[in-house]
Amino acid sequence: MYRNLEDCIIDLEKNGHLVRIREEVDPYLEMAAIHMKVYEAGGPALLFENVKSSKFRAASNLFGTIERSKFIFRNTWASVQNVMALRDDPMKALKQPFRNIGNGFAAMKALPLKKFGSLPVTAQEIQISDLPHIQHWPMDGGAFITLPQVYSEDPEKPGIMNSNLGMYRVQLSGNEYEKNKEIGLHYQIHRGIGVHQAKANKLGTPLKVSCFVGGPPAHTLSAIMPLPEGLSEMTVAGLLAGRNFRYSYVDGYCISNDADFVITGEIHPGDTKPEGPFGDHLGYYSLTHPFPVMKVNKVYAKPNAIWPFTVVGRPPQEDTAFGELIHELTGDAIKQEIPGVKEVHAVDAAGVHPLLFAIGSERYTPYQKVKQPTEILTIANRILGTGQLSLAKYLFITAEENQPVDSHHEVNFLTYILERIDLNRDIHFYTNTTIDTLDYSGTGLNSGSKVVFAAYGDKKRDLCREVPDALKEIRGFENAQLVMPGIVVIQGSKFIDYSQAQQELQGLSDAIQAKGSISSCPMIILSDDSSFISATIQNFLWVTFTRSNPSHDIYGVNSRYENKHWACDNVIIDARTKPHQAPPLIADPTVAKNIERLFVKGASLGGLKIE
Repeated sequence: MYRNLEDCIIDLEKNGHLVRIREEVDPYLEMAAIHMKVYEAGGPALLFENVKSSKFRAASNLFGTIERSKFIFRNTWASVQNVMALRDDPMKALKQPFRNIGNGFAAMKALPLKKFGSLPVTAQEIQISDLPHIQHWPMDGGAFITLPQVYSEDPEKPGIMNSNLGMYRVQLSGNEYEKNKEIGLHYQIHRGIGVHQAKANKLGTPLKVSCFVGGPPAHTLSAIMPLPEGLSEMTVAGLLAGRNFRYSYVDGYCISNDADFVITGEIHPGDTKPEGPFGDHLGYYSLTHPFPVMKVNKVYAKPNAIWPFTVVGRPPQEDTAFGELIHELTGDAIKQEIPGVKEVHAVDAAGVHPLLFAIGSERYTPYQKVKQPTEILTIANRILGTGQLSLAKYLFITAEENQPVDSHHEVNFLTYILERIDLNRDIHFYTNTTIDTLDYSGTGLNSGSKVVFAAYGDKKRDLCREVPDALKEIRGFENAQLVMPGIVVIQGSKFIDYSQAQQELQGLSDAIQAKGSISSCPMIILSDDSSFISATIQNFLWVTFTRSNPSHDIYGVNSRYENKHWACDNVIIDARTKPHQAPPLIADPTVAKNIERLFVKGASLGGLKIE
């Protein structure tokens, strides 16, 4: 049970999970580049002891592997899972009271504990400029906090049990922010802090906000957990830490007593400034947009404070392990929230939010002669209306029958869908709706479309395992490559605009149709670089589902409408880069060369086995 971040780092080092970097390292691009190189190799957590232009140390890659993450929570993991399970099924406690006595003791650690007297974290008052200003990607708008715990309270019902602890990125410098007096907060209005801000705006009062950085790793994880309504992040922080969340109030602001740093301030009604760009989890930059400004009140740091950070970029990254952890802790919660759901998998390789794979039940018409999606269509609507899942653009959903299906094995899952899908019946569009703020494939900020591919029943086709002749030597298109059974990618000219794209895709459709039926290839991808997409399944998932907007970029061979329902013989997804989309993240090659000094023999990272 860690009292603070330093305890965790000492424990990780003692058990061979952490390496100290003694050399001076530049927070401008170098620290992020080192982190990514070590993460990609499955390497250890890192403690940067000599950060240029800052007296504070910094730590990263703490959660870089699922094994290390579980090691960190080894003493509390089982009890937290048990408590979560009891919340989903309270009858379990009544049926097995003696077996669940321990859960009661664990839950005692869940209640936040208010403390009085001197606080370690307020030992020194510093400025924003004293913090490690870590910039991750060349086009980032400035330095960002990437592991903040942003705390706010309900203005109408103040108090820690009516609070929200969320991980919303925080911009420390750049753009129009007044140095040491303002920082930027990026969050969506439906998130917890957004609800609090809306209430404060209505009351005409500023919203008091505290940003905690560091502290026990449990506090970081609790800030990103999708919790059911009524379960406080502060209680989960206590459960995971095996130690109550300790807090106090200073100048009317909540202070996490165990944090390494605390930034306090206010968000005033209507006060926004440009925030971004920022290299984000989709693998592209989120661009500059107006977001709330936090007027800084005070900045605190405990003695020997450590600044934790992570790097966000094209998956997989450290937040992939976060996702696996959360799924193990709360995976059954979705079954309770959406009856009939067996599994929902937010596909990490596609940036998590754009693509969902789901398995449901199909019980509505057990005696029908023709098996078809019925219940899973109802379930699909529930999925796309639930929390973070509502950000998805693509949902592939099926139900098991006679054989198990695993949504986490992407190739097998898509194969199962494509073998069964009826392209006249099983594609369902939602146009002019909301998508992820960070997704620039749509028609505007937060605006785009969704599509559901719902397949169920008997196998309808054998999928092609090589490129069909009908997809070879089509004028204006080239380099047809097999991605996986049933999916072929072809290369086209550069995307100009949608008017030209419609003409090009009509020509492609006509050319394919003229060559005869290719039912063995239900999905065709149009790309800028078919060799890149076909090289790995991860490349296919990333490019296809982050660079397309279903309503605008899905076409079909012999497409038609039947009773207002769109149908086709083969689906074509235009996954070419569009002019309005955000640029992809590209690392600086000079920085990559500079950090090699740390990996040579005798340097801090010289002993690591890294390609």
